[in-house]
This record gives sequence, C-alpha cells and structure tokens, in this order.
Amino acid sequence: MKGLNYKFLAYMDGADKRFIIPVYQRNYDWRKENCIQLFDDLVKVIKEKRPSHFFGSIVSVHKDGEFSEHIVIDGQQRLTTVSLLLLAMYKLMKKGTVVPEKNNLADKIYKTYLINEWQEDLTLRIKLKQVKDDSKAFIQLFGDDENQIPESSLTLNYKYFYNRIAQKEVTVDDLYSAINKLEIINITLGSDDNPQLIFESMNSTGLALNESDKIRNFVLMGLPVKQQEMFYEKYWKSIEARTDYKVDDFVRDYLTIKQSKIPNQKMIYAIFKAYVANHHFDIEDLLKDLLNYAKRYEILLTGRTPNQSLNASIIRLLRLKTTVIRPYLLEVLRIREEGEITYDEVREIFEITESYIFRRAICNIPSNGLNKIYQALHNEILHFDDTLDNYLEKFKYVMTSKDYRKFPNDREFMKNLDERKVYLIDKNRIVYMFERFNNYDCEEENDVYGHCDEGRYSIEHIMPRTLTPGWKTALGENYEMIHDTWLNRLANLTLTAYNSEYSNRSFVEKRDMENGFHESGLRINSWIAKQSKWTEEELKKRSEDLLKKALEIWPKPVTDYKPPENQLDSYTLDDDMDFTGQLIARYTYDDMIQQPVKNWKDMFVRVVTALHEKDESVLVKLVYAENEDISLSKSLSSNKKSLRSPIKIDDGIFLEGNTSTSRKIDLLRKLFKVYNEDPEDLVMYLRPEDDELVQED
Repeated sequence: MKGLNYKFLAYMDGADKRFIIPVYQRNYDWRKENCIQLFDDLVKVIKEKRPSHFFGSIVSVHKDGEFSEHIVIDGQQRLTTVSLLLLAMYKLMKKGTVVPEKNNLADKIYKTYLINEWQEDLTLRIKLKQVKDDSKAFIQLFGDDENQIPESSLTLNYKYFYNRIAQKEVTVDDLYSAINKLEIINITLGSDDNPQLIFESMNSTGLALNESDKIRNFVLMGLPVKQQEMFYEKYWKSIEARTDYKVDDFVRDYLTIKQSKIPNQKMIYAIFKAYVANHHFDIEDLLKDLLNYAKRYEILLTGRTPNQSLNASIIRLLRLKTTVIRPYLLEVLRIREEGEITYDEVREIFEITESYIFRRAICNIPSNGLNKIYQALHNEILHFDDTLDNYLEKFKYVMTSKDYRKFPNDREFMKNLDERKVYLIDKNRIVYMFERFNNYDCEEENDVYGHCDEGRYSIEHIMPRTLTPGWKTALGENYEMIHDTWLNRLANLTLTAYNSEYSNRSFVEKRDMENGFHESGLRINSWIAKQSKWTEEELKKRSEDLLKKALEIWPKPVTDYKPPENQLDSYTLDDDMDFTGQLIARYTYDDMIQQPVKNWKDMFVRVVTALHEKDESVLVKLVYAENEDISLSKSLSSNKKSLRSPIKIDDGIFLEGNTSTSRKIDLLRKLFKVYNEDPEDLVMYLRPEDDELVQED
C-alpha cells in the first residue's frame, strides 16, 4: 500500500484513466449541504489566497489493461462531487454564461478530467463509472438538459453547482485554480493489501456505514470486477428490494436462524463475518441462501402467497408490529417450500401466533421475552424426534405445555378483555382488535385498517366520556360508578366514521340520527343499533357476546400430541422457570456436546469452573473485593471454613455447595451477567417427573 500527497486534479488527470465505483459501494448520497460546504471552502481558498486545501483521501486498486483502471474503495463521494462541479463549469462555459480568461479552459476540463475523447461509446468515454443505480443519471448529465433525471441526487447537486457558478460569485478561472489546490492522500493498494480491512479502517470514523453496507462490501469486494457486477445484479439488488431495503433487520433475522442466537444490533456485521469465516462458504452459495430467505422475508412484509387466509393473517401480524417472531416464521415458510407442511398448516401456525400475541397483550404480559421464545421454537420442535413429522401438533404442544411461555388460558383472557380499559392500550392493537371483531368469519369485509389509517374511522365511546344530564338520568342513580367502571372497557367501545357528530348525544340520538348506528355499514354496530337504551344491562350483555366471539377469534390451541417417553424437556438459564423439585439429566454450555450430570450441584460446579477458566480475574475480584453483592458473598469465599460445604474452584476460591436448586440457578444468572455471558447458552435438560432417580443437590 502506498500513500502519497497528491493534487486532486492530478489524480484525475490522464487520457486513459478510468475510475470504477464497484457495485458493492453505496449509491451517491452527498446532500446539498455537503456541496454548499465544498463550494464555500473553494471560495475561501480564493479570497484568502490559501496555498492548498486538504480534501481527504482516495483509496483505490490500480489495474492496468486497455485502460488504467482505478477501482475506488473509498472516496467515491468526493470524486463524484468534483466531477459534477467540473461538468457544470464546462457546460456554463460552452453556453457562454460564464466566460473564462483562457479560451481553452472548457475543453481542457472536459477532455482531461471528465472524458476519454478517443472512445466512441459514451459509457466508456466518461472516465468515472458509477454504480448501476447512479450510472444512468450521471450519463444523462453529459447530454441535453431535458433528458436529465430530476430526482437523482447527482442531478440535484449538479444543478446546485450550475446555478451557483452562474451567479459569478467568483470567476470560473479562479474557481478552477481553487480546485487545483485541493489536496488528497492518494492510497493505492497492491496485490498483498486486503481491500476489505482497509475499507473498514477508512470508515471507522466519520459518517457510519450501515451494517448491511459493510456486509455487501465484505461479500463482493474480494471478487473480480465482472463477478462483482454479476452477483450484485443477480443477488444483492434483489435481496435489498425484497427486504424493503431494511437489510440490517433481515440479516439479523437470518443470523438468528443460522446460529440460534439473536445478534446485537450493532454487531451484525462482525457476527456475519465470523459466521461466514467459520463455515467457509462459497460466495455464490451464500448469496443464493440469503436471496432464498429474502424471498420468504418479502412474504412476511407483503402477505403474498397462494393462500388468501394465510395472507390475511400475515397482514394482521404486521399490524401487531411484533417483528421478533420473524426468524421462526421464516423457518416455517422454508419447510413449507420443502414440502414438509401445507399452506393450511402454515396458516394455522400463523393464526395461533396471532392468538398468542394478542392474548398476552390483553393480559398485559410483557413482550420482551417473545424473541427468545420464538428464537428456539423450531429447534425445540425438532428436538422431540429429529423429524418434521406432525409439525403442527408439535408446535401446538410446545406453545401450550410450558408455563413459562405464558399462553393465557380462556379464563384469564376473558377476565382481562372484559375488565381492562382497552381504550388505553396501544392504538395498533385496538384497531387490530376491532378489525377482527368486525370482519371475522365475514365474506363482505370492511377496510377497517385503511379507513383507520386515513383517519376516517375512529374509536367511539358509546357512553360518552363526559356525561350530560340526559345520560346521567338514563344510567340511573349509580351513573358515576357505571361511568367509571365501563367508560374505557371493550363493551362501551366501537368503530365509527362519525365520532365528532356523535359527540355527547344521547344513545337514542346516536342510534337514529343521520349516519347513526341504524345506518352504520359496520357489522360490529348491528347489535348496538337494535337496543332501545344504553345502560349497565346492555353493557354487560354486549361484553358477554364479545367475549364469546373473542374465544372463537383467538382460541388457545389444543392437541393430543404427546412427546416420546424418553423426551427430555429443555430450558435455558434465561427462562423464567422455577427448577425446584425438578431433576436434571444433562446440560450444554458454550457449544459443547450434551454433558450428563448426577445432580444440580454437579452441573453448578462444572459451569462455574468453565466460567472461571475463561477469565480467572472475575472470581478473584468477587471473592476479595469489599461491598460486593451480599448474595454472592454468601456463596463465594477465600476461606473455606466460612462455608458449610466448600467446593474448591481454584487456590483461594471456594464455592458453597450446600444450597437449594433455586439458589444455584440464581447465582449462575448473576455470574453470567458479571461475565457478560449469554444465559441462553446454558441449556439444561430435565428428567421426566416420574423418573425414579432421586437427586441430591
């Protein structure tokens, strides 16, 4: 690698030079403010008579051939922007809008820095070759103004330079002289240099690249230029489009599937790099796999499959805005493609997922555990017998058989749906709920989502938020209690397009007025329109009816599936599970194979020892530091006489062995936090409850 001080224009000079922006680079994205800053800097160079102005660095790989090609690894934004500035100067001089002192300045700029005049093909004549999406817009700037692509950033910035030069704030000769004073560090890479590492280093400061930008560069950068272009066109562009250009999110889900672990959002690139290195992928095979998953991802974003009921469920899941379930759903779509399950089975899995998410939301169960539940779900289903046979029934069993998954039962769900002030929950969920109540099992559906998004439909309080004297009389002497109890509950809410017109009117007026409940086109209002009054009696009856319907819309699945008798339930250290009274058979930690153990104490000591081997300083600090966590100090000591049943971990480090199972688990959770280890990496397999083996801690 060679780095030299260089005049920017000297770098661009040369009749046979071509500058190639490789396809893995992001599109041109300098904004107008960046161009303003550059022009202002050039004006200062002129007015303050500065001898030079540093303009950053250009990193390129030089290749000899028919042309002297420079593959631009870093600096494409500066190179493109100065080219736009020079082109604007050239065109203004050719039109006579600005007149240089040197008659040949326009041709000098055009033929020295912008084109190779000996090439007939315009795409080859232009010295700077843009990435595909920018190429057309850049080429059009060299032609007639009416053919320019107005929405392109290239065109917008070109026009800014064009208009500012035309104002003649400085002469075109002085402007050219100032551009001549731009200096760069010209870094040319040799055959022994690693372009990717240098690219990462160059972009470690300044405007941060997206994780997906780095991934694209990593995947394509080491390939020959023609192969880069082919793979970019064949795979990467489609991956970007199918994921709605949210490639960071997509790759995170992809890695979650491949590694059964959710990567940190800020570490996606580093983890992806390590994943590729560990598996020694052929790049095209990797891109094929990414594209296949991107096609499934597109289904989750658009709801486009041959099964209309499945499509509707996908759209509803989008409304619930629970993206953490996507890795699992991607795997469900994959095994459908492979013929292991049918579209109807996929639909049922998606609808059960709807019920699960909605029931938990109504029962106010935090959603922060969903990612871990769904992350391990597919592997847990496979774990029963290592086959995809009977997949749907296994799914139902896994979702409902373990308490820590918290799939609310009918009684819990109905109680919360009846009594909770659902008007105050997340707007997306309340709209989702009323769409289901209105359109469930109906061929003539209303576009509830569309009308709510437009603001046409809104949530109506049938009994209004502010009671008029008429409403107080209608509700009776207990009107305050009725109002406080029922105002924001499900039974008192509905959808309407005429919320403001209804206002605080009496129930009969709301029912009979123009566009009132009698004339409503929404099914959810048909029962309301038949009532003669709206009191606690009607509220209770409507609640009863809606709760009955809710059990149809959001059922809890049932299954006759039973796992094989020798099947061991597995839990991670992160699961909200009380292991008291449970028997442990084996465990895995840190990618090791399953380790059989005699009891919880055996597992406990082995895992603490493994942690200590990773970093011996941690336990030393915990043992000898003052004012440490009291619960840790009772379990760890440098003096074995201070413990009832000391177990030696290392010289001067003893562990209390005479503790309950729950105490051991609690200590492991705290140690994993101190060691910055992922608690999901410790998986514990339990013996069946009827196992006759008696364990002692």
